[in-house]
Amino acid sequence: MATLSITPADALIDVPRRVAVQGLAAGEEVSVSSHTVRGPAVAWCAEARFRADATGTVDLERDAPLYGSYDGVSAMGLVWSQAPETAGASREVFAAEPGAALETAICVQRSDGSGLQGGFVQRLAGEGVTRREIREDGLVGTLYLPPGAGPHPAVLVLNGSGGGINESRAALYASYGYAALALGYFKAPGLSDYISNTPLEYFEKALYWMHRRLRPAQGFVALSGQSRGGELVLLLGSLFPTVVSAVIGYVPGAVVHSAQNACDPATGRDGPAWIYRGRPLPHLWENNRTASWAPWDEGPQPRRHANALLTALQDPDAVERARIRVENIRGPVLLLSASDDGSWPSSRYSRMVVERLEQHQHPHAVEHLDFADAGHSIVFPYVPTTQLVYAHPVSGRSSTTGGAPAPNAEADAQSWPVVLRFLKHAAQVKPAPQA
Repeated sequence: MATLSITPADALIDVPRRVAVQGLAAGEEVSVSSHTVRGPAVAWCAEARFRADATGTVDLERDAPLYGSYDGVSAMGLVWSQAPETAGASREVFAAEPGAALETAICVQRSDGSGLQGGFVQRLAGEGVTRREIREDGLVGTLYLPPGAGPHPAVLVLNGSGGGINESRAALYASYGYAALALGYFKAPGLSDYISNTPLEYFEKALYWMHRRLRPAQGFVALSGQSRGGELVLLLGSLFPTVVSAVIGYVPGAVVHSAQNACDPATGRDGPAWIYRGRPLPHLWENNRTASWAPWDEGPQPRRHANALLTALQDPDAVERARIRVENIRGPVLLLSASDDGSWPSSRYSRMVVERLEQHQHPHAVEHLDFADAGHSIVFPYVPTTQLVYAHPVSGRSSTTGGAPAPNAEADAQSWPVVLRFLKHAAQVKPAPQA
């Protein structure tokens, strides 16, 4: 009798699962499909065809599909290759309820019409992790705490130009022992709908709030941000070095950018994103002699926002004025970039950061992982990576994040263990200055 086994059936989202079918006829072909409801009740699906070995076994850890939603051997290929069942549906890959688990159904269809059913659960919040909305001192965010009294090392989690509150990453950090504050700074309750003119004192207040209220172990507060959040964590680490212990930049920027696609229409995409002490920070587009939006506005579809930024990087004076003073950071730095980033040149930006830190003989660890052929959306294992073209959540303009599903999935899988190792080492070896 044929059986379907999935192990482990219930675990954190970053744990790979073994999907195996046994008891088939030798050489029998079967279709294996996955189905997950994500975001606002959108079904995401993938399917692949396999041939059983001489013992009548199909094992997704070992076997490449004959054809289907993905190629090559990939234990979790039926997850990362999923696509929305309805074209144009939401790109949200997590559950509608913040931090909630995802349930994936697996179906095996045999040539005689019979089938096997199974499934597994992917959790963002491990057992004992608690969630609390933060609405105090003007801060808007969600705090995830690990089980136990603590004290725990802490991480401040910042989203990119889509705004909102990145609860999924904060929940997973908490599952590994970190007090994680996912902080909104626009497109969150009670905040502006735009990134334009965001005061950096807001983040300074959040950092001091974390030190005061969370009393993190050894005063350790790391920053983790992606895209505009990756630019922001480097900026905050340089401006407030005494309260920042380590910096993790996912596809970061090395310079201060204008408001770009997340802008308030009243001030435009060339207007400032960041304000400090009442004054806008100099940004890349300001008085830039070579910058042009034409490669973005008029380029071939799918448009690549990075092509416009590359024109701006040709003016060395403008780059120097806008450069983030990363040499002021007083802790280790981890940079995760993608060589085919369609949103901005994160590989080049990360190299700029590394070079600057080397020039200033940065006394702490500096790591840079650049993922070949991957795009802008590096997250963590194991989520769908197929939606490369999207409408920006603020401007509504369509573009590509770059990369391809398989390299993007590889970047997700390879980057996360490095992040966890980096954080663990940073928290152990470097007691941070107290706030």
